[in-house]
Order: sequence, then C-alpha cells, then structure tokens
Amino acid sequence: MNGPVSLGIDLGTSELKAILMDTDGAVLAHAGVRLSVSRRHSGWSEQAPEDWWQACLQALDQLRRHEAFARVACIGLSGQMHGAVLLGDDNRVLYPAILWDDSRAVAEAEQLGSAFADVTGSLPMAGLTAPKLLWLQRHEPDVFKAIDCVLSPKDYLRLRLSGERISEMSDAAGTLWLDVARREWFAPMLHATGLTPAQMPRLVEGGAPSARVTASGLGFSADVVIAGGGGDNPVAAVGIGAINAGDGFITLGTSAAIVAITDHAAGNPTSAVHSFCHALPERWYTMGAMLAGASCLRWVTRLTGTADEQTLLDQVQAKLPITQAVPLNTPLFLPYLAGERTPHNDPLLRGGFMNLGHDCTPAMLGYAVMEGVGFGLLDALRAVQSAGASVGACALVGGGARSEYWAQLLANILQREIHTLHGSELSACIGAAKLGLLAVGQGEELLAKGMPVKARYLPDESQQPVLEARYVQFRGLLRAAQALRS
Repeated sequence: MNGPVSLGIDLGTSELKAILMDTDGAVLAHAGVRLSVSRRHSGWSEQAPEDWWQACLQALDQLRRHEAFARVACIGLSGQMHGAVLLGDDNRVLYPAILWDDSRAVAEAEQLGSAFADVTGSLPMAGLTAPKLLWLQRHEPDVFKAIDCVLSPKDYLRLRLSGERISEMSDAAGTLWLDVARREWFAPMLHATGLTPAQMPRLVEGGAPSARVTASGLGFSADVVIAGGGGDNPVAAVGIGAINAGDGFITLGTSAAIVAITDHAAGNPTSAVHSFCHALPERWYTMGAMLAGASCLRWVTRLTGTADEQTLLDQVQAKLPITQAVPLNTPLFLPYLAGERTPHNDPLLRGGFMNLGHDCTPAMLGYAVMEGVGFGLLDALRAVQSAGASVGACALVGGGARSEYWAQLLANILQREIHTLHGSELSACIGAAKLGLLAVGQGEELLAKGMPVKARYLPDESQQPVLEARYVQFRGLLRAAQALRS
C-alpha cells in the first residue's frame, strides 16, 4: 500500500509515545521513550521542555526504520494538559515547565477567586496553568517580565517542528484563560494573571492544519502538515470514538478522570467539575478529575515490597475474590496522595489507610487502594452528573484498564457497565493521528470508528449493600483528612 500515513505523537508525563497509522486506522508501528519528573521542592513537579524534544527525536528515530515513515503526510499532537512552558522573545525556554500536578500555586488559585469560573469552565486550581503564572509573577519576577509567550507542553513540540507558536481549543481550555463557550482567549482572566492576549499562541481547532514541518534532518518529505491536536484526555476520546454527546469514558492512568462528552459547555465549578473544549469543533466535555489514579497501585506495590503490580493483583484476587463481597471491616484507603480536584479542590489534602490491624496483608492493602480510587471516581461521577452531563456505560482506558479485577470492581462501585478496549493504551496516539488526517482532508470516516471491545463488566448487584456501606465509611473519613492538611 502506498497511501499517506499519519504520525501521532502523545507527550505524556512519564512517556512520549508515537505511532504511524494509515488511512484505514491501522497502526503500522509504534515507539516509546520514558520521561522523568523533577521535584525540586515538596509539591513541585517540573520537566525540561528540551527533554521532550529529545524524546521526540528518539521516537522518530525508532519509527524511521519502518518503511511507512517515508509516507508520513501529516502529524497530530496530543499531550499532558495544564503545563506552563515559558518562552522569551527568541523562543528560548525561560524556566522549567511547571506540570499539571504541581501544587505550589495554591494561594494564587485562591486569590483568583471564582468570578470568571462560569466563563473559563473551572474554578482556579493550583494545577491549572493560570495560577502558576501568578506564582511566577510573585516569586520569579525577572522570569515573568521576560515572558513573550506561554505554551502548553505538546505545543512546544509543534514549535520545534515548525517554528510556529500555535495551540488549539482543548489545551487552551485547560489553561483557565479561555472562554470555553466562545472558544477564544478571555482577556479579563489573562489580565488577572498579569498577561495579555498578545502573549498567547494563535488558536486553531484540533483537526485543522496549523503549520508545516520546517525542522531539518528529521527524514520527512516536503509539506508535512501538523494538525492542531489536543490535550491528552480529549484526544484519547477521539481515539476511542467518544465524540458525541452522551459518550463517556474513564481514564485510569497516573491520574484518573471520568469524562462525559457534551454538545455545549456544561460545568459545575463549585463542585470542581471542569467544562473544557473537545478536540473537535462544536463539542465540549465535562470532566471530574482525580490527581492520583493507577499511581496509587504503583505506590502500594512499592510500599509493601511486592515484586510488581501484577503480583499484588494476583494476591488480591486470591485473598479477596472479585466474585465475593469483602468483609465490612477490610481496611479503607483515601486516594489523595497528590491532593484532589473533583469534588474537593484541595491540592494539600493527603491520603491514608484506616482500619488497619495486625492481620493486614499486602493483598488487603492492595484491595483497599483499588476500592479507594473507585470511591474517588464515584465522587467525581456524582459531581459530573450535578453539572447535567449524562453518563452511561463507560470505556476504561489507561494503564489501570489492564486489570480485569479493577474493571469489575469499578463496575460494581459505579453501578455501570464498564468495557475495556483492544489497543486503548495507544488511544491518545491514535486520536492524534486521526486529527492529523483531518488536517489533510482525510479520515473523516475514522472519527466514528471506535476500538474493538475487549471485555464487558456488568455490576454485581449482590455486592451493592457492602460497597454502599463502605462508601459511607469512606466519605466519613474526609473530615479527618481535611483536619490534617498541611
């Protein structure tokens, strides 16, 4: 086959992934490069944008060995949201990129208040981009004065590929500087953080052409088009086919979220529910976000000295079979290892175990962690519903989707069908590649094409009484956790 190929790049927090995809939606090759996070101070989370670019070059080097690379006609970009990449007038990076899970700007988020929340789609939160700039203005005034442009992470890759400062609606919505209903920069919020619209990149829609590759030495043919792209959650939605109002999915990666697609901006800022622009025009999504998801399972695996997560999952299944309700006195876990967004909006909240005894085993702790994340998602689901969004059966994507036990537990807790998908670990890359094809006038029929269902999990009604009782206990621990916040 000699048709055009789309390159989909997803810049995650822990890994940059890239794929080559043809116009039928088939993934021809994929590559991945690990990334590390710097935590110079408690609550800080940073990466060097140059590391992203070097990871991108390494991924391209891996893909260049495939014959399809010579047919790349377009590029789509996906990436971690809410990061702040600060550029001088010469496009030099002025400061490490401040990431989505950085909590240094708590006071600044509170200072911004809720006056514009109905316009921007979210309450100001330390993890969103705008409060970070207010922190920089206060604590790094020389850096702040030198800022000529603020980009989101994946847009820095576009800059290196094309020399153009461009973003798109879905990532822009995550900055808190966008009027999400009008899909344009919102000057009053920019002014509240000491910035002007002139310091923002030009905006396009996710599937629109944004620029052409001008960087040399990458092995591309002439005139490769770069699509607008999008933030990781909306682009993953495009990848799995969640593009119409009523579609929903759960992402269970480093963080976790429950996402409902809408045909209008529909948020509930008072419950820390986000309303953001989708990566497709005239579409939005309502999201309840948790700051720690599958990362909680990685943490408890290390804590217990278990060899790996699968070993711990096997122990949980052996000691606490998913087909049986757990004893009511099983330990409980609050999943706030990195604070929380929906519905508590408290980056300083911290997690913990309760009801531990001498008889506690790693399996019991592993179960408590998975259940605690599930209860956190139930909190987020109820908050999303309070915004008027409809949430039915949900696809489950992200690293946590590999666990059949966890998928069934989520179905039991959320009282909804949960289904996993073949290839969902590449959903953001695939969504990015789809947007790339749209930018060259192809692939429209791929939008409605989802991913094949791997397995379906239906709620086990017999376990509902115990889970409801444990959820009440879980909610009852919140006040104690809030009393301990630093």
